Amino acid sequence: MHERTRCARHSSALMCAFIALLCLGGFARADDATAWDPSSWHEIETKYIFGFTTGSGIGIEGEKEFTIDSIGRFGKRDGHYAATETKYEYEFTPSQFVQIEFGALGSTHNIGGVTDLDNRNAAGFAGGFAEFRYLALERTSSNPLSITLAFEPNVRLIDETSGEQVHNYEFETAVNADLELLRNRLYAGFDLLYEPEITLTATGDTVREATLGGSAALSLRIVPDVLVGGEVWYLRHYDSATLSAFTGDAIMLGPALYVQFTPKMFMIAAWNTQVWGREIGNSLPLNLSEFQRQRARLKFAWEF
Repeated sequence: MHERTRCARHSSALMCAFIALLCLGGFARADDATAWDPSSWHEIETKYIFGFTTGSGIGIEGEKEFTIDSIGRFGKRDGHYAATETKYEYEFTPSQFVQIEFGALGSTHNIGGVTDLDNRNAAGFAGGFAEFRYLALERTSSNPLSITLAFEPNVRLIDETSGEQVHNYEFETAVNADLELLRNRLYAGFDLLYEPEITLTATGDTVREATLGGSAALSLRIVPDVLVGGEVWYLRHYDSATLSAFTGDAIMLGPALYVQFTPKMFMIAAWNTQVWGREIGNSLPLNLSEFQRQRARLKFAWEF
């Protein structure tokens, strides 16, 4: 009951912040007639508007961008658990169909009293990553659907969950799609994810695992520079890269917010709570072995 109450408080606080930002945005534009006419709004890059779900947008040819993207994971079965991973990312778009990103990873871990995890309070450099995106289907005036294929290899020196020193190699492959339901106003996003990884531990063990999942999201543009929405994720975990050893799954649900402060600067905020989950061999509710109770995302980006 205590955990549910705390989750509800977190979600309520986040929703209050969303509402406050929307009110400010709405009042700031109340004297501008064009602010309420979606046909006059500029086109928006859909990659970032869905929270943890990634849209298909890859930006304008020649565009460059620097982002700080932090994801926090909170809550295990017992004790206290908080871990973050932050991407310091440089992104550029060499053509209208290709986008390339790369950067460094930083992490923090605050763990105490969690079964099967060592107590830890640490922060440090965690590794590096790259991402390659290809726009396979472009949205046009007669086609509201857009699809991008993405591949993101990661090299980690610190384990995402435990904070232990490791050599981890992750190869995330994704299909990012979105559909413009109402012109310049309402968007639906869909992701398919396959994420195999290999971890070499400090004791010499080799661990192979994979995550498979999909998401669906909606994002509504309330004023030209503010979108709000929600998303749902279904995730499955395997103790094998070939998906032959299923260990559990989970459903995560939550709100998302996108705010464009200037034509070259924007922010994303999202919060997901695990609303259902199962662990193979464990009858307790939720899956808090492979996944977390809650996760949050905060991203700032500067285009140039």
